[in-house]
Amino acid sequence: MMATIDRVLIVGGGIAGLTLGRALCQRRLTVDLVEQSTEWRAEGGGIAVQPNGMRMLGKLGFAAAVEEAGAQISRWSFRDEAGEVLAEDKLDELWGNVGPFIGIERTRLQQILVAGAAGIRCRLGTSISSIEQHENTVTVAFTDASTSTFDLVVGADGISSTVRTLTFGAISPDYSGSMAWRSIAPIRPHGLDQLRFLLGDGCFFGLCPVGSGRTYGFGNITAPRSHEPVRDRLERLRRYFVHFGYPVQEYLGALTKDEQIHCAPVDIISLDRWHCGRVVLIGDAAHASSPMMGQGGCMAMEDALVLAEALSSFDNLEAAFENYAARRRPRVGWVHRESSAVAASFRLTPAIRNPVLRQHGTQMFRQRFAPLLTTP
Repeated sequence: MMATIDRVLIVGGGIAGLTLGRALCQRRLTVDLVEQSTEWRAEGGGIAVQPNGMRMLGKLGFAAAVEEAGAQISRWSFRDEAGEVLAEDKLDELWGNVGPFIGIERTRLQQILVAGAAGIRCRLGTSISSIEQHENTVTVAFTDASTSTFDLVVGADGISSTVRTLTFGAISPDYSGSMAWRSIAPIRPHGLDQLRFLLGDGCFFGLCPVGSGRTYGFGNITAPRSHEPVRDRLERLRRYFVHFGYPVQEYLGALTKDEQIHCAPVDIISLDRWHCGRVVLIGDAAHASSPMMGQGGCMAMEDALVLAEALSSFDNLEAAFENYAARRRPRVGWVHRESSAVAASFRLTPAIRNPVLRQHGTQMFRQRFAPLLTTP
């Protein structure tokens, strides 16, 4: 039993769009994908694909390639800015047999997903300019002046989603209060074999191994929303974290140019509905959250598999969409709330936050991720 669809348009060629495309092709649907960038690129440095995300990649046949291209991480720790341990734990004791925890460069992950997109008709340098819904089809106009008709349109085009705007109207993201500075350094700081967060006053710096002896670094600074020009970006980043100890200084010392650093505000999207007629949203287009749980990419992967399963399990789109939303909303809502709670705790002064982490950090971490152990 499957909803009466054959031709699907996916707007957006990131994690959400490519994983959904693969899942729909596995179910023998005809998939078109458009991506506004003129080349395949993934901004933001690295990503931690946590076990619940690897579980989804396993179903799509990508898990082995991701493990090979990335670095398996077995431990995490929270530390003060000098490097003293506040809380630490083994990840396999939390996640059990759900899957491995892999740090990987976003460009490598995207290359794997693109290579697995055989059967998807992809057009780069193209977006959409209008959506017109009919009873049984959707007519889409593209920015290259062409038009086509589809049975279903999926907005997988991120937090600034054009599909969302055309379907639901202009919805401005909420600023979380933090600016994120992300980069990849061509080194592995001595002794770094875990996901490590060093917490300061109003800021933190994270370090994650990503394979090939390289490291993903992500600085988070509580500050007013701003546009950070590329020029002198490295100097500013080093200045923000000058009081942090090893291995942050070794990492920052390995960066050599401003262009290595991606800087952006951390924004949040929360919608009452994710679908309308024959249009549905997935990933950040539907529910971008604070990255404090590192679950954005994993939630997108779960969205893709759950939506594909729902489309295969119901004979009409409305029922499939309602099932998709019912399965995803509690889980996504949990990640939103817990991510916001983590962000609030990180904004506490070290004198308040650090003793709590020493006493309860491991327990809080396990409780925070426990609901994600089950299959979505």
